[in-house]
Amino acid sequence: MDAPLSIAVIGSGPSGCYIAQSLRKALPQSEITIYDRLASPFGLVRYGVAADHQSTKSIQAQFSRLFERENVRFAGNIEVGRDISLAQLRSTHHIVVLAAGLSADRAMEVPGEGLPEVYRAGRLTRLFNAHPLEPTGVPTFGKSVAIIGGGNVSIDVLRLLIKQPEDFANSDIDDAMLAEYGQAPVSRVDLICRSTIANAPSDPVMLAELGRIRGVRFSCSDPIEVAEDAPRTALARAKAIGELLEVDPGPETRAEVVLHFGWAPVSINGDGHVRDVELRSVNDDRTNQRLGADSVVTAIGFDFDGGDWHGLGALKADSETGVLDQGLYRTGWIKRGSRGTIAENRSCAKTVADEIIADLDSLEQQSKPGYAGLPEEVRALAVDYAAWKRVDCAEKEAASEARTRRKFPSHEQMVAIAHNKLVESSAAQRGN
Repeated sequence: MDAPLSIAVIGSGPSGCYIAQSLRKALPQSEITIYDRLASPFGLVRYGVAADHQSTKSIQAQFSRLFERENVRFAGNIEVGRDISLAQLRSTHHIVVLAAGLSADRAMEVPGEGLPEVYRAGRLTRLFNAHPLEPTGVPTFGKSVAIIGGGNVSIDVLRLLIKQPEDFANSDIDDAMLAEYGQAPVSRVDLICRSTIANAPSDPVMLAELGRIRGVRFSCSDPIEVAEDAPRTALARAKAIGELLEVDPGPETRAEVVLHFGWAPVSINGDGHVRDVELRSVNDDRTNQRLGADSVVTAIGFDFDGGDWHGLGALKADSETGVLDQGLYRTGWIKRGSRGTIAENRSCAKTVADEIIADLDSLEQQSKPGYAGLPEEVRALAVDYAAWKRVDCAEKEAASEARTRRKFPSHEQMVAIAHNKLVESSAAQRGN
């Protein structure tokens, strides 16, 4: 098409950044605006990756370069459905790409899931990452926690619960939450995985990392052998677990971790509060068992919320195509569901970008103003990349020597810093 392309990407996490990278490379003259409800970019990397995994978070440096290039704009603090409608974005942009991810933790759908001490892993990760829209306050874990799930997120939660404060050096964990949790840490964790050791979704490297945490005793309620001809990852996983069982916790055992493979929850039991979890053998080769627990953390993935997504109906995962309508696409978890690593979003974005390029001739040919066509009062809300850098600098300056940054847990405070409102307020007070 002859008119300059205006492209809107909803969501500035890995999926949004990767699709913007692909589209900018293929369509260098297009104007790309990445919208986000938060005042900060990077989404899942900033608030979903465990705070002590800074090597994974380092991909933010690559995404930062995207926002420093011509024709790519960050527009934070603009929420679709609150400040602007999806229909308005579609009317002002030739192409709209949904890259908002999935924020709803998947439900187990077992009796007792609604008890007050049943927590979702996604919420815990956001909480200890100082997500500005997450209600504060550490959950009441008690002494014994059952984690349901065998993937990397469940390992993240386990690591969080059994580490000591000094183990979080050079991280960006929320110190207030960490200090509060440290007043009543758990002493036993049961990690319950539906899959066998051979088929479990956890990364062997992450399992091995657990063995470097001092004062923790590991045991496994199930045989850890796998077939000699099993895939390399399965063999590595079994080896990592075997090494965990050999770890000497030292003179003082602070916490005990018991691994269970091939078990699924039947119910969470208790009279108003969690008392125990009943499990069944997935292969029906063992009798049901009950594990005592003061609380339960579910880490079985994320899901669509099932509602009407801004007039599009209830979205479902689709690994075949990112096309939703003419000029409307989706990429990342909101396209294919919560599976795959951060890096896998790159190939997903490339595939969707190819679909967009193939559809260019079918798009409306008239000029569309893009970001400039939004109402002035909406654009006044926006936190652009230069404004975000003010927040970025403030977080780094506020950090202690043992932290990479101190994230501000208040959305309003972040917006005020971004817009220089706190500076103006301080100056006004000094002038009185």
